[in-house]
Amino acid sequence: MRRFLTDRARRAVAASLRAATRPAPPCPAAPARALSRPSPSPASAMASYMARAMSTSAAAAPPVSLDTINPKVLEFKYAVRGEIVTHAQNLEEELHKNPESLPFDEILYCNIGNPHSLGQQPVTFFREVLSLCDHPALLDKSETHALYSSDAIERAWQILDKIPGRATGAYSHSQGIKGLRDEIAAGIAARDGFHASGDNIFLTDGASPAVHMMMQLLIRSEKDGILCPLPQYPLYSASITLHGGSFVPYYLDEETGWGLEVDELKKQLDEARSKGITVRALVVINPGNPTGQVLAEENQKKIVEFCKNEGLVLLADEVYQENIYVEDKKFHSFKKIARSMGYTDDDLPLVSFQSVSKGYHGECGKRGGYMEVTGFNADVREQIYKVASVNLCSNVSGQILSSLIMNPPKAGDESYESFMVERDGILSSLARRAKALEEAFNSLEGITCNKAEGAMYLFPRLHLPQKAIGAAQAAGAAPDAYYALRLLQATGIVVVPGSGFGQAPGTYHFRCTILPQEDKIPAIISRFKEFHEKFMDEYRDGSSTSSKTESVEDKTGSGGDKTAGSGDKTVSGGDKTESGGDK
Repeated sequence: MRRFLTDRARRAVAASLRAATRPAPPCPAAPARALSRPSPSPASAMASYMARAMSTSAAAAPPVSLDTINPKVLEFKYAVRGEIVTHAQNLEEELHKNPESLPFDEILYCNIGNPHSLGQQPVTFFREVLSLCDHPALLDKSETHALYSSDAIERAWQILDKIPGRATGAYSHSQGIKGLRDEIAAGIAARDGFHASGDNIFLTDGASPAVHMMMQLLIRSEKDGILCPLPQYPLYSASITLHGGSFVPYYLDEETGWGLEVDELKKQLDEARSKGITVRALVVINPGNPTGQVLAEENQKKIVEFCKNEGLVLLADEVYQENIYVEDKKFHSFKKIARSMGYTDDDLPLVSFQSVSKGYHGECGKRGGYMEVTGFNADVREQIYKVASVNLCSNVSGQILSSLIMNPPKAGDESYESFMVERDGILSSLARRAKALEEAFNSLEGITCNKAEGAMYLFPRLHLPQKAIGAAQAAGAAPDAYYALRLLQATGIVVVPGSGFGQAPGTYHFRCTILPQEDKIPAIISRFKEFHEKFMDEYRDGSSTSSKTESVEDKTGSGGDKTAGSGDKTVSGGDKTESGGDK
């Protein structure tokens, strides 16, 4: 383009010069001031023309376009808030304008773990303390004692005394307020039975920024890889892509309840290394998202041993540690497991993530969370602090809430009994909802669903007829995305296609939260069942009528080929870069 413009300018200047050598026709005398203006030289004429031409060219092309932004931003996807959710929001606007325009009267967002948006109420004690900390003048009013519990008032005073100047609107230490970090460390020690230090706590705006910080620290180039589960919470594939690393998948075993097998870890690690990838860390999500499994203690010990032997950082996503729904499983932090095996900071670098967004509290909008960083030397810790300091600090309300969830009311406190009623009521209701949805999915032709042992989701498998898969392909969509879109258009129910989380090749799933309020679950089940039966009838293969498992993917085996993509930069087993939420 630049050469074209230069040649064009030369021709224009040459023409101008030729015109200047021709005899000029008779004309009236020019004004004296015009005669005094010197004729432009060929060089200055060309420069002037080039400036105008380049200005015109720049105006035609915007300075920022899809061709000029960071390609890594284009590469990753986040299906939890992807195209289907965007379409749902458009339908919601249509319902507001014309309530009779669609075959349903509301959009039910089952796509994201956002409890309060679906009607869950905040825990009273937590909100009492937060309000008193944000407006300390209330503590000096006599009527406050009639409105707030005495232990909430006392806790607010304790927290304010830990904050310099009692200023919750001021920046804090970049790692978080020291007194609050010490409270969190005390809660971790009480949970695990092993020492924890506030110096190892980094308070963040939810768990997601902590994950990004660790990816920034560990990934040097695309030759650095991170082992992550498939299916996976898409924050990991997205952050690995954004920071220029390689996503190294390992597959959870659906046939064994989404089991995590060390043999599979070793297989994928070796394959990645054979491709020149330096695997830096292993991500484990426990309880699982989107799959809802809870790891057994013996399984966790094998994982810790694997990381130690292979020289990997263990990144433990433990944000659903309160969400356990089966009596035969308990949550054990990986730090507790490592310490119980006799391993110290010198043996294993370990980072644990926690958030106020999940559990029974579900305070997604407060953006509170932390990571506990152990097993890194002082020089590296200094660099982690430097990364944290770029953001100045996390929000102080989130810091306060993080300290509260790790140190809730105790027996003998005024709020203890009401707190336990709220806490247990939320968790027991979630367990009932999970069971009801699981049973409903398993009752339908063409759907199988593993038990939800924990977290906030079910991840049913779709055994779709070949005709439905063909229709999806004709529409240019992944089969499970096609199903999810049809479900939305018919019922207003929003789920996330399994291709947004990664899955074994040849299998199809969707993720559905268990978060709609309990009194809405029967209607959701009824709506879903009616849609699914019609969908299966519409696309029923002539050779397959009632089998729950006979479908095209079973021709190649339920697990599919589990060797794809171990050294690739992006997720395999689905859309190559689909990074299907917010947590």
